[in-house]
This record gives sequence, C-alpha cells and structure tokens, in this order.
Amino acid sequence: MKIQVGYELVYDCPQPTPMMLMLNIHYSRASDILVPDYLTTNPSVPITAYRDTFGNWCCRIIAPAGRTVITSSAVVKDSGATDVTAPAARQHSIQELPEEALVFLLGNRYCETDRLSETAWQLFGHLPSGWGLVQGICDFVHTHTLRSITSKHARHEPRGKLSMSMWAFAVTMRISPSHFAAA
Repeated sequence: MKIQVGYELVYDCPQPTPMMLMLNIHYSRASDILVPDYLTTNPSVPITAYRDTFGNWCCRIIAPAGRTVITSSAVVKDSGATDVTAPAARQHSIQELPEEALVFLLGNRYCETDRLSETAWQLFGHLPSGWGLVQGICDFVHTHTLRSITSKHARHEPRGKLSMSMWAFAVTMRISPSHFAAA
C-alpha cells in the first residue's frame, strides 16, 4: 500500500532563531520512499543537512523573525502490517541497562520534560511496567493524534497537522529519563 505522509509546522519567532530539525523519514525506510520527503520553508531559508550519530537525517536552519512555515510531503510504500508487539516484555531497571542504551534515556533540551513529567505520571503512573506501559503510551498518542486530525478545530488547518505541544508531549513520554526510562 502507498501512504502519504507529511506535515506543516508554523513558528512565529520574535527574532532570528537557529533550529535543528529531525523531520525526515528514517534512513532504514529509504528503499520504501516513492516520493521523497523534501523539507521546504516559507520564507525560503538556507538549509544545511547532516547525519547524527544514530543515522538520523538532520537539517539546520535559521528561522527569520516573524512567521516561518516548514513543510514536507512524501509517499512511502508499506505492507500495512501492524508493528510487532512483545506483550511478555518486561521493564528493566536502569542499573540493568547496558551503558550504550543510556543515551536514549536523556531528556531532550528542546522538550520541557521537567514540566510534563507530572502529567506523564498522572496519565500513565497507574499502568503496569513493561509492555502495558508502552502500549498505554502508544494508545494515548494514537488517540490524541487522530483527534487532532479530525477535530472541528483542525478543519481550519491542513489535514494531518499535529500541534507542537502534542508532539512535544508524545516525545516526552518516550524519553523522560526519570519516569519512563526502561519502557
């Protein structure tokens, strides 16, 4: 099956603002890309690209003062099969994790993990550790992403636009070091 993916991000910067963007399709899906996901900006600004130590394609821009729109659209082929699940997976304590895994537990300085941790505990603190926690977080993100696409408010925005606060919340759920470390 063919899946169209894309986004539109709108920023209003009070001054020129350097940005590091990690918005491209993961390199492991390169052979599945039918229409490439070129990042564009309005107004047009120079974009420099590099690969980080995890193989992610990253772009750097300096957004000018005022409104900047960042968009991309692509088509990817996919089997349509659901992701593999591991219901019997257990959550390891932090001290059991190998050192090379610890970098994935660090908070993201671009996401206010300290401010969202309390909300994360309220939403997910009651879930069992291991796969139950992972599935609960995935279900929450899926439900709220779908809701943002189909809500009355979203009708005035491009289809599929996800608010940055919801995106930041989803990212925080994945990487908050003190609460979701081994999920």
